[in-house]
Amino acid sequence: MAINTIIVDDEKPARDELAFLLKAFPEVNVIGLGKNGVEAVSLIKEHSPDLVFLDVQMPGLDGFGVLKKLVERKMKMPHVVFATAFDQYAVQAFDVNAVDYVLKPFDKSRIAKAIQRARREIEAETSPTERLEQLVSQLGASKQPSPQPIKLLLKAQQRLLLIDGEDLVFASIADGAISVSSREAEGSSNYRTLEELTDALDSESFWRPHRSYLVNIHHIKEVVPWFKSSYLLKMNDKKQTQIPVSRAQTKRLRELFKL
Repeated sequence: MAINTIIVDDEKPARDELAFLLKAFPEVNVIGLGKNGVEAVSLIKEHSPDLVFLDVQMPGLDGFGVLKKLVERKMKMPHVVFATAFDQYAVQAFDVNAVDYVLKPFDKSRIAKAIQRARREIEAETSPTERLEQLVSQLGASKQPSPQPIKLLLKAQQRLLLIDGEDLVFASIADGAISVSSREAEGSSNYRTLEELTDALDSESFWRPHRSYLVNIHHIKEVVPWFKSSYLLKMNDKKQTQIPVSRAQTKRLRELFKL
């Protein structure tokens, strides 16, 4: 049987090396390559692969963040083999939850064992969902150091500014272009969709109150009652922009602020 496989690693040499090693296994069909966590979520959603080789250490949305997104969205969970260089805590967590991993630099015999194990589980129709959810839960409860803040590129006039993701006040989309506003600046983003931008940010802090807007809940200055039991969000950017809350998101608004 063919094992449809995706490789995700932020380093091109690592992606290329793994793709080369997997050519030695005729049952493995590599159907996609991703260079970050956002692309991983998108590729998994698009292709529903049987197997994903997923790098642990990636800037922004790391390997564990990818798993968290899959669990949150209740997406079909592929079998996952994590690739890691040195994270001893992660290795222990994989062992406890029977989640497979390979250490960098890659070893062909160890790759072979990972594929053999994945094939057995796929043929037995063993679902990895519970194990991976437990891994996400365990890692989420651990006292690991906080990841580096996610940096976003903001294009303002002739300047390319880098802002911390947590400083983003809101983003909006119009005519296919993403606009972003922080407390100090506003401009355009190189993300193509609000979904991609959402995937790159902390899901605990960012919320889509409307299909055309993404807001940082920590930068909401005021909730303004509007007509027919609807609401506007007044943000704390320089313009104090007002953002509509769609009827479908009114319940979420009430949950967030105990309205």
